[in-house]
Amino acid sequence: MKKFFLFISLLFFTQISLGQENPRPKVGLVLSGGGAKGLAHIGVLKVIDSLGIKVDYVAGTSMGAIVGGLYASGYNAEQLDSIFSNVDVDALLQDFTPRGSKSFYEKRNDEIYALTLPFNKFKLGLPSGLSKGLYNFNLLSSLTQHVSHVRDFKQLPIPFLCIATDAETGEKVVLDSGVLAQNMIASGALPTLYSPVEINGRVLIDGGVVDNYPIEELKARGIDVIIGVDVQDGLKTREELKGVTSVLAQINNFSMIEKMEGKQKATDIYIKPDIKGFTVVAFDKGKEIIGKGKEKALEFVKELTPFSNLGSRNNGNVIAQDSIYIKDIVFNKLDNFTRAYIIGKLKFKRNTKISMTQLQKGVLNLNATQNFSAINYSFEKMQDGDKLILHLKENENTAFLKFGLHYDDLFKSGILLNYTKKRLLAKNDVASLDLILGDNIRYNFDYYVDNGFYWSFGFNSKLTTFNRNITSNIADNVVSNTTANAINVDFFDLSNQAYLQTIFAQKFSLGGGVEYKFLRLKSETLEDTNYVFERSNYLSIFGFMKYDSFDKKYFPRTGWNFNSEIRYYGYSSDYKGNFERFSVAKADFGFAQPVFKNMTFKLQTEGGFSVGERSVSYFDFILGGYGFQQVNNIKPFFGYDFLSLAGDSYVKLLLTADYEIFKKHHLNFSANFANIGNKIFDTIDTWLVKPNYSGYSLGYGMETVIGPVEIKHSWSPETKDHHTWFSVGFWF
Repeated sequence: MKKFFLFISLLFFTQISLGQENPRPKVGLVLSGGGAKGLAHIGVLKVIDSLGIKVDYVAGTSMGAIVGGLYASGYNAEQLDSIFSNVDVDALLQDFTPRGSKSFYEKRNDEIYALTLPFNKFKLGLPSGLSKGLYNFNLLSSLTQHVSHVRDFKQLPIPFLCIATDAETGEKVVLDSGVLAQNMIASGALPTLYSPVEINGRVLIDGGVVDNYPIEELKARGIDVIIGVDVQDGLKTREELKGVTSVLAQINNFSMIEKMEGKQKATDIYIKPDIKGFTVVAFDKGKEIIGKGKEKALEFVKELTPFSNLGSRNNGNVIAQDSIYIKDIVFNKLDNFTRAYIIGKLKFKRNTKISMTQLQKGVLNLNATQNFSAINYSFEKMQDGDKLILHLKENENTAFLKFGLHYDDLFKSGILLNYTKKRLLAKNDVASLDLILGDNIRYNFDYYVDNGFYWSFGFNSKLTTFNRNITSNIADNVVSNTTANAINVDFFDLSNQAYLQTIFAQKFSLGGGVEYKFLRLKSETLEDTNYVFERSNYLSIFGFMKYDSFDKKYFPRTGWNFNSEIRYYGYSSDYKGNFERFSVAKADFGFAQPVFKNMTFKLQTEGGFSVGERSVSYFDFILGGYGFQQVNNIKPFFGYDFLSLAGDSYVKLLLTADYEIFKKHHLNFSANFANIGNKIFDTIDTWLVKPNYSGYSLGYGMETVIGPVEIKHSWSPETKDHHTWFSVGFWF
């Protein structure tokens, strides 16, 4: 019967065409929501494009709004297939901020804590959503840059609307004007997965809550023929109803499915791809889902052909815009952050031509601070460029409790408890206290005032303790007149720093400061049961330059880093009475580069030396063991146990090949070589020769929510010794 009426309708329009200039019926496209299953829309669009069907209006909800909005902006189906085939699936579902967007302070904070919870008024809270959707917004904003000045969606290449839900009232909100990217994100803000989006004072969430198939909106706009693509789930069977969650979802679907009966009847060409078995987050199955959509659409070629017009084929004439001239930068009034702070994080100023990548990185820099609960932006056309309009919502949460777990062979077991407070004394400051409980009690206190482009300053207080056997070659440096092959040492280091730092060349962290240190070393191994061989205060000044673009701290795939420091020790309380002023300089450089699909090669080279006739051996470079937590000049070195090699100067090379056997599981092989001793840089012959020390390691590592879990077996051809090290969790 439906086909009969469709035929009569076409006949009617044909008759009208004899007396009218534009006889073609208006064709509308309605695309339902369904998360990743909405990728099936692209497969249907491939068939529509191949037939040359001109679509006059697009309406969508959630994923249907995203696919439909991009299609309406000018992309064809083949381009959409390419776009969604190259997105970062994990980033789509998480509040993903690249490591390169974070400051050194933020990198540290994000790489030692397994769990972070808001903590205000002595009450723990939970985040409003797993993701702010900023990666998605940046992606869609970049993809729609060619229509960034369009505010009325009827002016798009294809008129467009989408549906959202008012989270406060439950009302349906029709979005047909504004910023296209922002509207698409609002329509797809799935509760609990993505945070709500604020538009025009209304807090919006996923439109699928109220209208997941907005056919009525198309009919209200005079559309004659409607092609509908439905990727919604039907009702589950009793066998599929497992657990409270599925039952509640079933209850919520009753009314939606009841409404769909009428909506389906009102659809002229109703296409429902067979995507049973795919979940709403199965973006990694995108190719299969797109194929399912195309497969189903091909069954409707006969019904679609009457609307074919190959001369109207969507050729996807979107020209990607890779740069933009920022004439001005404005943002809403902020209570706690200055313009200098915002511009400093963006790392570009007005009257500057930037790439779209630079823009996205700048926005991600702002997000990395965690000072803003919502970030979006738009563009306003000016005479000589664009005005960048930022809308920033300050995070109401200023206090957090953070937790971590760790075990390694040097510091042993540790439980990390952290309290972080922002805006403690100044608007743009942050105070953080780590308390580490376990085999070795430690703490780390940081106070930092971030002034963006201007000089920032901070204070750090840190206590490091551990107990370890020191081999005889190290013992000779720190203890005289002993015949023991090894001694057990209690290490106690209390350091306090005040420092200044700024951004140099928009890449490097450059700074300096002053440090007061109390160092105590004692052993009960020696004849005196409480023998103390170091108990002195030290005062030093230091300068540093740092850069780090590794995509990950652990198991990096790309990027490089550089660290350098020079330190002058000008004063000591001099426990032994023989202190002389001296300086220590050190630097390291590394890079990581993928060589095959799952294989990464990493190179790390480093070295250091002292200047002056010093008599303090406790600041020697000491090599051995494995780890990321470095104290003073203690460095890891495969093939030798912790604290095995010492000298006032050294040079070291580390080569690592890492193979990701499957996602987040790694096999790696490392080889390191070193020369270390006293004054080895005095002549070339003492360091630029065949290395005196070498070691190798074979390891397995797994990335987990609490940090890396690793086991490494190490050996050295010089000593024939073998060592196996095991570590769990982020290093702190």
